[in-house]
Amino acid sequence: MLETKRLVIGQMIVCHGCCCGATQKDRPEVPVEWLKDEWRKRGLLKRFQLTVSGCVGPCDVPNVVVVNSEAGSQWLGNIAHFDQYRSLIEWAARSVEAGHLLELPREFKDHMVEPWR
Repeated sequence: MLETKRLVIGQMIVCHGCCCGATQKDRPEVPVEWLKDEWRKRGLLKRFQLTVSGCVGPCDVPNVVVVNSEAGSQWLGNIAHFDQYRSLIEWAARSVEAGHLLELPREFKDHMVEPWR
């Protein structure tokens, strides 16, 4: 088994593919550069990975974010407002400070997606 020196508490995958962030298709913007800059400024990368990906699906739900950890994956959809991305970064920073993933903020309860049903 391969081992890594860097022990992470999780990974956040932000979709920025064919539909997510496609403002020309009337989809909400994904603030990719702001996310990357803020993640770096807060020093989160070593403990909580941020990945900006092409399509992760499901494409009928705009602006998908996937949070992976040893406990599994949580899928969020319709992340349409800048304040939601800010809230995800604040949550990630609190999680890194705690040393484990905290429960997602309640505001994302109605944004949970189950892509495998």
